[in-house]
Parts: sequence; C-alpha cells; structure tokens
Amino acid sequence: MNNVRTVSDTKRAFYGQHTRPINAIYRRVVEELMVEMHLLLVNADFNYDSIYALGVVSTYDRFMQGYEPERDREAIYTAIVQAVESDPAQYRRDAEEVMASAKGVPSLDAFKSLLSEAKTDAGSDALKGNLHKAISNPKFKYSRLFAIGLYNVIEAIEADALQDKEKREALMDDIAQTVDLNADLLKKDVDLYRSNLEKMAQAQAVMKDMIEAEKKKQAKREEEKKKRAEAKAAEAAAPADAPSDTSADAESGSPAE
Repeated sequence: MNNVRTVSDTKRAFYGQHTRPINAIYRRVVEELMVEMHLLLVNADFNYDSIYALGVVSTYDRFMQGYEPERDREAIYTAIVQAVESDPAQYRRDAEEVMASAKGVPSLDAFKSLLSEAKTDAGSDALKGNLHKAISNPKFKYSRLFAIGLYNVIEAIEADALQDKEKREALMDDIAQTVDLNADLLKKDVDLYRSNLEKMAQAQAVMKDMIEAEKKKQAKREEEKKKRAEAKAAEAAAPADAPSDTSADAESGSPAE
C-alpha cells in the first residue's frame, strides 16, 4: 500500500492551517516553494541538509519581503514548512548557523579550499560539515533550493563576485567541478533565481506605488467627506443661530402689515 503523501495532501494541510487569503503576486511563490519542498522530501534519495534549509529560508524571506499584512509573513512560512511535515524552527536555526559560518570564511579562495577539504573531512564547522554531507553522498539529490543555499553562502563571503555574469559563471563552473554537480544546471538555477528576484522586486515596487496612491485617494475622500459633513452641520445650525425677522416681530407683538 502506497502511503506517500501527495501534493494535494500538502496543499490541504497548508490551507487548513493558514486560512487567511494570500496576496495574488505572492500566492505563486508560496505554492511553488511548497510543492518543490514536498517533491524533494518524498524522494527516497533526498537527504536534508542545512544548505538546502538555507535555500528554503532565503527563498521565502527574499520573495516575501514587503508582504502585507506583515503579521502574516511568519505565519505563512510556518504553515508551508509544517505542511511538508518539517520543523520551521529547525530550518531557520540551521540556515542561520550555516550563514554565520559562511560569514567567517575570509575569501572565495578560502571557500574553494574548504570545498576541496569537505570531500573527505566533515570537520566541526557547520558549513564544511553540511558540504561534506552533500559531497560525500553518492546518491546526493541535487535541487534548485540547494543551489540557492549555495548562492547565499557565496553572497555572504563575497557578494561582488556574483554581480559580473562571466565571473559568476566561472565561479559556478569551479564549484560544480569540485563538488561534482552539473555546471549547466547550477548556472541555470542561479541565473533564474537572480532573474526572479529582480522581477519580484519590480512587482513589489509597483504594488507599493499602487498602495500609496490608493492611500492618498482614500485620505482625499475622507477629507472631502469631512468637509461636506462640516458644511452640512453648519447649514443645519444656521436657523437657530440667526432667527428670521418674522419670528422676532411675532415675539414683540408687532402687527403684520
């Protein structure tokens, strides 16, 4: 009997936990990340490591930056990770540990040396240990999320090295050769990640402008509504404040002509 959870099971678990609507431009990010995690975790050859966890956390945090309402951001992250039957706190903890380790690597040359050493030695360092876990596994299951985690490690060491396309591709070729990855696939996944980040940043900027414009329109409508209410109140109060001459004549007993 096949008891492997389906994508539908995972989506049902997510939407059962997070019942609030998700903004349209972010819904695709949420569902794609969740499905990608699900497909990896049900794969017999996949083994969790902290670089993959960093890929998950950095993808979520970067693509969901600026999400409104802000209070939902962590709730959505938690629902995604729990929907694939994993621990949200562990993902964040492991990602932070690897990033802290990466920031202690002085240069890309030092990182390349660390990669070579990780083939045979796990060491006590979080980054080196997780690289060893991936490199030494003959059935290592490559994933886009692992590539993104690796990208964020490099960015923490020397972000400028990733800006020039030729230098970036040469670096990815070196890394792929050292850890026995498909270089073309690694470069494709890294370029797609960068491209999607740019597109999301543009979409977020447009949305921010739209929200600000709508806030200004709403403020203007409220101001106009307030002025109309004040004018109406003043008009309603006018007869009581300024009685007519006829009323004054009646009170003094003067005969009407």
